[in-house]
Amino acid sequence: MKHLPKHLRPRWRYLAVALESWPDAEVGRRAFQRELWYAGQNLLGDPGSAAADLTVVRFAFADGTGHALVKVRRGETESARAALACIDEIDDSPVGIRVQGISGTIRAAEENYLGRGRQESEERNVVFGNEERVAVVRNGDGSADVRLPDESFAGATDLDYDLA
Repeated sequence: MKHLPKHLRPRWRYLAVALESWPDAEVGRRAFQRELWYAGQNLLGDPGSAAADLTVVRFAFADGTGHALVKVRRGETESARAALACIDEIDDSPVGIRVQGISGTIRAAEENYLGRGRQESEERNVVFGNEERVAVVRNGDGSADVRLPDESFAGATDLDYDLA
């Protein structure tokens, strides 16, 4: 079966959601997904719930706090926020839900709202191949992309270059 062309595929938005409950509460991804579907169906009805197509993409919960990433069709974000606001307990544990932000990609939602930071990098002069060159050095792992004379890059580790 052929895939739809890109301009005909559905567009998605990703809601970054923070969860909070009692420290001894155990909330699972399946239970959260089930409550989200029930809330969407009860609030929006069958057609509205199908139009929103609420799906949990990422989920983590431990020690009373957690986060989730909920995928929703573009144009249905307000309906999804309303459905999320209707959830007050999961598996008999009271839960507080807060939408931290909405994004167009999973990566942007994780970086901007769920605390998954970007990798820090800086441009430095390094000695590589017995010549001084400009490199983009990543903090933390010691890897670098060294600019070569032909304007291409070579990947290097901290064992391959020296700081100038």
